[in-house]
Amino acid sequence: MFRFIGRRLLVAIPTLLLVVTLAFFMMRAAPGGPFDTDRRLSPAIEQNIRAKYGMNRPLSVQYLSYLAGVAHGDLGPSLKYRDKSVLQILKENYPVSLKLGGSAILLAMLIGVSLGVLAALRQNGPADYGVMAVAILGVCVPTFVTAPLLVLAFASKLGWLPSAGWNNGALVNMVLPVTVLALPQVAIISRLTRAGMVEVLQSNYVRTARAKGLSEGRIVVRHALRAALLPLVSYLGPACAGLITGSLVVEKIFNLPGLGKFFVISALQRDYTVVMGMVIVYAGLILALNLVADLVAAAMDPRVRLS
Repeated sequence: MFRFIGRRLLVAIPTLLLVVTLAFFMMRAAPGGPFDTDRRLSPAIEQNIRAKYGMNRPLSVQYLSYLAGVAHGDLGPSLKYRDKSVLQILKENYPVSLKLGGSAILLAMLIGVSLGVLAALRQNGPADYGVMAVAILGVCVPTFVTAPLLVLAFASKLGWLPSAGWNNGALVNMVLPVTVLALPQVAIISRLTRAGMVEVLQSNYVRTARAKGLSEGRIVVRHALRAALLPLVSYLGPACAGLITGSLVVEKIFNLPGLGKFFVISALQRDYTVVMGMVIVYAGLILALNLVADLVAAAMDPRVRLS
């Protein structure tokens, strides 16, 4: 196992290097700059600002300097938020995205797995068709449609929930954004669980368990569910990374101070260092969670070999 982890870490280093390189040069190639404002700065002031952040040097020198900083854990200062480093911005806003994403993925797993198992046990019946219809609808309808509809229904019309705001993570403020984040994941998880469960329920060892007189509930919980969730484990790695690092649309619509909202604002303002820092965090999370998913899959199924 340790050899497997070591090999994965060796692969992760050039992968992260490639991500950093592409993001760095793509951001610099985009039109505009961090110091372009409605009020035109004098050439002397703009030159001094660029010199302060090292942007007057050749692009290759800037790139190597940035890599050296990343290697030492320094993601640089923000170009738009005064007296704040990228690490400070990440630390201040990451808890919001972590709380939202973690709650959404837990809710999605609980509901999605339950619906998937129900659909598999009632295969080709009304319950199966109903669950799959809801799943297809959840995949097809994007979050920028779901979010305004839920706000209109539960905030504007009924007045049960606030339409936006964080309020230090109060439960009533989390209900709508967590629901919007969880709905697409519920659809995908239920479909994956149903597919895996249908296949496992037709296997020989499940038939043997039924022949021994075991109850259907015990067969599902003790024998079938563990194998049926293997495809889901592989999916949850990148899905968790996406939810934990913040949803661009959801955080913007609900005015939440998470990483997704800051990513959008920083990209529009050409705050290169903040965008780069968030890209690095997202890429690192995907690599780490994919590694965890592989280890969990090996622990769940002894037939999986870490080689």
